[in-house]
This record gives sequence, structure tokens and C-alpha cells, in this order.
Amino acid sequence: MKTYMAKASDIKRKWYVVDAEGKPLGRLASEVAKIIRGKHKPQFTPHVDVGDFVIVLNADKVVLTGKKLDQKYYRHHSGYPGGLKEVKYRKFLHDKPERAIEKAVKGMLPKNSLGRAMGKKLKVYRGSEHKHQAQMPEKLEISI
Repeated sequence: MKTYMAKASDIKRKWYVVDAEGKPLGRLASEVAKIIRGKHKPQFTPHVDVGDFVIVLNADKVVLTGKKLDQKYYRHHSGYPGGLKEVKYRKFLHDKPERAIEKAVKGMLPKNSLGRAMGKKLKVYRGSEHKHQAQMPEKLEISI
């Protein structure tokens, strides 16, 4: 028996809507990354993008457990000496909740051109409205 290798022409992509209200950030991100990568499909092939599109709603209502809101930092560096920027996650989630979810999901995808292409299949919105009604997305319940 031969090993099945998915081809780009054989892939059927679906759209899913996930409500992030009250869900822990990391657990939500790992489930979304699994769907974007395509690991939930039987025809999963590591070197081919077989994943589906995911729309995350209510990004501003995602939660962090424990004391992470005050102890965890979002860090980035400008590339210049002394260019380290730090923001506590409480402020980061208040100002840019969409960016927090995008960063968490993209950190769980491959670090190459395939992973960057997969990252474009994630759509995150602060409220409960989105502009992808034409794609007829299915509601996806994530039990966490």
C-alpha cells in the first residue's frame, strides 16, 4: 500500500467560526492552530497546506489563567541597542486583543514559508461581527 500525499488540487477548504469568549488563550490557540494546519483531516500531509480558514470572534473576551495578566510580558526588540520593548499582557490584551491571539496561533505554526501562508488563513475580530458571511462559515465548538 502506498502512502497518500495530498495535492493542492485535491484540497477542499472550509471556513469555521470560533467564539473566544471565556476561553483560555493558549488552549484556544492550540485548537485553532490544529485546524489551520489541517491536522484534523485524514489527508493531512506535513509539507502541503491542507488546513481550513478560521474566524475568531470576541477576541477581547479571551482570558488568561492564574497571575499571567500581571506577570507575563509581550516583548519585542527593535534591533537597536537598548531597543527591547515590554508590555504587560493586561495592557496588551486591552489594547490589541486581535494581535495577542494572532501571535499565540502563529507561534504554533511552522517557522517557514508554509507556516507564513497558513497564518494568512486566520481572521481575528474584537467583537461578534465579521465580514466573511459570503463564505458561509460553520460554527465550531471548542470544548476547553
